Amino acid sequence: MNILLGVIVGIIVLTILVVAHELGHALVARRYGTVVEEFGIGFPPKAWGKKLKKSILGKDVLLSINWLPLGGFVKMQGEHDDDTGKGDYGAMTFWQKTQVLLAGVVVNWLLAVVLITILALVGIPKIMPNQFSVPSDTYEVNQPVELVGVTKGLPAAKAGLKDGDQIITFAGRAVKTPDDLAKLTADNKGKSVTVEYKRDGKMNDAHITLRSENGDKKGFLGVEPAQREVVRATWSAPIVGVCTTAQFTWLTLQGLGQLVGNTVSGLVMKLSPDHDTQKQASANLAAAGNSVAGPLAIFGIIFPAADKMGPSYVIMIAAVISLTLAVMNALPIPALDGGRWFVTALYRVLKKPLTKDIEERIHGTGFIVLMLLVIVISIADIGKLNS
Repeated sequence: MNILLGVIVGIIVLTILVVAHELGHALVARRYGTVVEEFGIGFPPKAWGKKLKKSILGKDVLLSINWLPLGGFVKMQGEHDDDTGKGDYGAMTFWQKTQVLLAGVVVNWLLAVVLITILALVGIPKIMPNQFSVPSDTYEVNQPVELVGVTKGLPAAKAGLKDGDQIITFAGRAVKTPDDLAKLTADNKGKSVTVEYKRDGKMNDAHITLRSENGDKKGFLGVEPAQREVVRATWSAPIVGVCTTAQFTWLTLQGLGQLVGNTVSGLVMKLSPDHDTQKQASANLAAAGNSVAGPLAIFGIIFPAADKMGPSYVIMIAAVISLTLAVMNALPIPALDGGRWFVTALYRVLKKPLTKDIEERIHGTGFIVLMLLVIVISIADIGKLNS
């Protein structure tokens, strides 16, 4: 049930982020006189459509809702560079096209800023070293001690405790930190105690008889506790939003660099006959694979886990995905916004006509390569789901 709910939340979040991205393209294109023919939520086949006689995107725009709820799209009149009729995308100047193509990137980046600003006001999880904050306006929010590991066959598991349970009291004493729990379990080894815990927002009690020995180092209770670090800001929340988004942007670019480096070095070293080099190549390729999450992992692992941890983590994941969409679309990858801009700029510098046939071949090839990568990553995701 948790996985299903996580998938639904993930689909809704991704659709909102992509629709916002496409709306950015459409609004800027409309500003420069380009005719917007269709604005789609989801991908075809079409489930429902209606022509809007008047809207922020112009007259007679087809609003469609489609069966594949994984984003959205905008269809403009004359989308190829050599379309030069009135109202065509191709008829815009290079600078106008640049603004249209970057509009989606800017919208996703600003969405990340807004989401992180909201989190800063209510409590933002600390998920990276040296995460930005304004010291004079930073307040730590104490989160309950949570179980992130429950060993099968040991007292906690036998009493029905599960991963995600929040420990409130143990043997009548308040548990404020993981160290508190460790000390209380040691002080009460071999005894029967009552544990008060919270699960899915509801308070529960469990009666547990602790182990008297801990020779295997699995604990007298048999759990692994953790405590999330959350900080809150007031007047500095917008500053935290901008600076933390900038930090995430840099980390994302670093991660992409490491991914490319591990992949390229791994493939090159695979050509070597040396056994040790072959082992290092496999390690590099494994590191590259583990650092990438495809649709199956995002919907089957990441969002269900975030949903289980609470709304603040769902918002944080949404902000990170929005930022990732911005970064990926800014890169010169054919079929994506940055790739379209790069190809247009390249042919402009070369002073050669960018014909419809050339443009479709470049971006069509890029799209096929992207889809193949999605398939490969999805196959790897199946292994992660089964692990």
